[in-house]
Amino acid sequence: MEKPNLKDGERIDDLQRNGYRIIQDPEKFCFGIDAVLLSGFATANSGDRVLDLGTGTGIIPILMAAKTDAKELVGLEIQTESADMAMRSVELNELQNRLRIVCGDIKEAAKIFEPASFDVVTTNPPYMVKGHGLTNPDSPKAIARHEVLCDLDDVLKAAKVMLHPGGKFFMVHRPFRLAEIFSCMSKHRIEPKRIQMVHPYVDKEPSMVLIEGARDGKPRLSVEPPLILYDKPGEYSTFMKEEYGF
Repeated sequence: MEKPNLKDGERIDDLQRNGYRIIQDPEKFCFGIDAVLLSGFATANSGDRVLDLGTGTGIIPILMAAKTDAKELVGLEIQTESADMAMRSVELNELQNRLRIVCGDIKEAAKIFEPASFDVVTTNPPYMVKGHGLTNPDSPKAIARHEVLCDLDDVLKAAKVMLHPGGKFFMVHRPFRLAEIFSCMSKHRIEPKRIQMVHPYVDKEPSMVLIEGARDGKPRLSVEPPLILYDKPGEYSTFMKEEYGF
């Protein structure tokens, strides 16, 4: 593998997949379990072109490269520093022949890429509406977590334009916004096809929801069994250990 090229404050984390690693800066933003779960929930066939909207440091396309035979994976990220880290992680893992990072705005996706040119779109977008508990809107962490530079409508509009008819859409979000999510998906002709609730413990309400949609798909929604993260504090569930190696 390439020799790591780190900047001040950065570190390299082992992803426990195919020997892949990722460059991150804890003072700015590090990926969470939501990105890992989305990469496990999402699917891509051999030869597919996959676009990750708001890729951050590239965690989702790197994990998708490990688990699928997708022909090409592209990460779109507006923050220059995050995109730079993602690019260096691609080089670190010698994935340049399959994975590329583009620094750009989700709202300009139709100008950056050819419309309807992707088979799969993934996204782990900001969950919180702008202004909700926001103290420093310019910080990388705030931009990743709050709808500062884009909102749910922007993400789904870009996904609809980028996907060909029948293309698959995968997203992780918060359950409290599910009604809004379904409404916005319908607006942009992305039909909800499959969801899975993620619970921290078996007796707690869900903290995340994994969603699959299809552009111009027919109405039919399936609900997966709930995914439980922990059996008890500090101990991942058997499913998490078996499926994700935690």
